[in-house]
Amino acid sequence: MTCKLLLVDDHSLIRAGVRALVSDIPGYTVVGEANDGNQLSELVRRLDPDIILLDISMRSTSGLDALAQLRASNSRCKVLILSMHTDPELIMRSLESGAHGYLLKDTTATELEQALTALRCDERYLSPAIAHTVINQALLKAKTNTPETTENHNLTARQLEILRLIVRGKSTREIANGLGLSIKTVETHRSQIMKRLQIYDVAGLVLFAVREQIISLDD
Repeated sequence: MTCKLLLVDDHSLIRAGVRALVSDIPGYTVVGEANDGNQLSELVRRLDPDIILLDISMRSTSGLDALAQLRASNSRCKVLILSMHTDPELIMRSLESGAHGYLLKDTTATELEQALTALRCDERYLSPAIAHTVINQALLKAKTNTPETTENHNLTARQLEILRLIVRGKSTREIANGLGLSIKTVETHRSQIMKRLQIYDVAGLVLFAVREQIISLDD
């Protein structure tokens, strides 16, 4: 089944470039475009996209405002932020607001495909280039909000290993290849980690891993 994409960016050249990249990726098609976040809810209702590629900085409605409106409407479509910004606070706000992934605009076609595949498989995706930035920001928040370690995670050694790789932005396939495991085994571990921790998003996992000293900036 073809995965339907909606592009939301106020620069027509960016939309054209992304559309061209998507045209070379089997299994995906762009069903609509918008140059303003104000149009997002209407387009989602009309086009029913599976994944929205959403810019953060737009002249009228910001990507974060559009994301908030989308979540308020209980839409189930996935949102992949496509941005030039590497500001750690902005990245964290995007993830905490419900984005399923964050991809930099200078990405390659290969990484775009990896991100789309991750979201299509109900996974999260962070550009490897910003994974360290997210950990940095999470560390600052952990020091400010939760200075003491109080939780008992009860994760196995293998689950801790996989958690570290997830937090560092590795995909399920990369983790499986690196550890010599099947993709299904990694998916099972990932599901068990999230259920055990009651955390179901990358931002939350990063905060937890930093707070519990499971991962550090030098990891």
